[in-house]
Amino acid sequence: MAAGRGAAALRRAWRERRAALLEPRYTSLVAACLCLAEGGVNLWVIRRVPYTEIDWQAYMAEVEGFANGTLDYTQLKGDTGPLVYPAGFVYIFLGLYYATGRGTDIRLAQYIFAGLYLLNLLLVFRIYCRTNKVPPYVFFFMCCASYRIHSIFVLRLFNDPVAMAILFLAINLFLEERWSWGCLLFSLAVSVKMNILLFAPGLLFLLLQRFGLLGCIPKLCICALLQVILGLPFLLVNPVGYLTRSFDLGRQFQFKWTVNWRFLPEEVFQNRAFHATLLLAHLAGLGLFALHRWHRSKESILALLKDPAERKHPSPPLTVNNILWQGGQRGGGEKAGQTFAQIVFVLFSSNFLGICCSRSLHYQFYVWYFHTLPYLLWCTPTAKLAHMPKVLLLGVIELCWNTYPSTVCSSLSLHICHGFVLLQLWYGTASPPALHTPTLTRRPAAISKKAQ
Repeated sequence: MAAGRGAAALRRAWRERRAALLEPRYTSLVAACLCLAEGGVNLWVIRRVPYTEIDWQAYMAEVEGFANGTLDYTQLKGDTGPLVYPAGFVYIFLGLYYATGRGTDIRLAQYIFAGLYLLNLLLVFRIYCRTNKVPPYVFFFMCCASYRIHSIFVLRLFNDPVAMAILFLAINLFLEERWSWGCLLFSLAVSVKMNILLFAPGLLFLLLQRFGLLGCIPKLCICALLQVILGLPFLLVNPVGYLTRSFDLGRQFQFKWTVNWRFLPEEVFQNRAFHATLLLAHLAGLGLFALHRWHRSKESILALLKDPAERKHPSPPLTVNNILWQGGQRGGGEKAGQTFAQIVFVLFSSNFLGICCSRSLHYQFYVWYFHTLPYLLWCTPTAKLAHMPKVLLLGVIELCWNTYPSTVCSSLSLHICHGFVLLQLWYGTASPPALHTPTLTRRPAAISKKAQ
């Protein structure tokens, strides 16, 4: 029965093949085909492309110290230096350590990461199916065409894909109104690698918007409590050592690995004043987006601190001009599609602002935002930026990340592409002109038990 329905869907898609490439309603079908193709691509890459050792042995040495009973975080080290990731990384890679014969079975580790790649892809496609905005042909560029992403997963075995897969699972839970479970998974992702904190400003905004200040506090406590539980064995032995090593926000990066700042002199790249300038630019960008793009109510943004039931003005109604919040209306109606698009836009744009202002981007960091780029480019009306220039932007960004070592031209081109994405996000998501029509006063819907 299921096979018959699948065959019918394929025949229908072939008859409407142009629509299948352009209409977001075909996302699930295209996603299924691409996931099957990706299984084969990953197997081919593992068997045909030589594995490159970068950090895997260092990861194994770090968790081996923990397995041998070392609980002082400052004493956990590998070939590339001290352990600089939070405790969640230790537990997850300890499991991989034992599963791969103390880290010696590289081929098995590659197959495990290939499975992680497919799981990550399924979670990403589920998000895109919910928002229902990106034309399916774009997903070909998000999957089979990226050499760098396949390399990060199955040829390098970095921890960045592990953190991102958990993050995308958390976002799926947010879309399901499972906010408590989503916050738990979000915190788990942070405990694998701190780059997930780039999504935190957007998540805080969404929690305040959804629950108000008092309702937001329990969710934040879930995030904090998990960090304490995971780090407890190390906190009891050397709390200062654990916190300074696993959450070192001031760590210096090596200039030779930078992808985004190659055009700067090394002394500028390492200068603390330059780092402070980037931080101020990041905070300014977050403030502008929070005030003028994320916050859609007529009330002051301080109204987010109130209980949702006490706010005077709900978010503006969905209109034909307010295209940003359209899409994703299957299975939940207009209001559900508006909610899905808002959650994804706030989280993805929060992360992207952090990427643009990062002190340094290394090659494995590409996975931090690669799977969000199609949404960031296509969440705005096509009239703002035609399809071909958007695809060209994806291609140039991919080329910049595939240039090794990075050059002045590649790093400048990457910033220019990021600038174009930011500009189209800013101007493409501007609020529509105010409609001079009477509005109905409605009490906001009560928070469901599901969202508690």
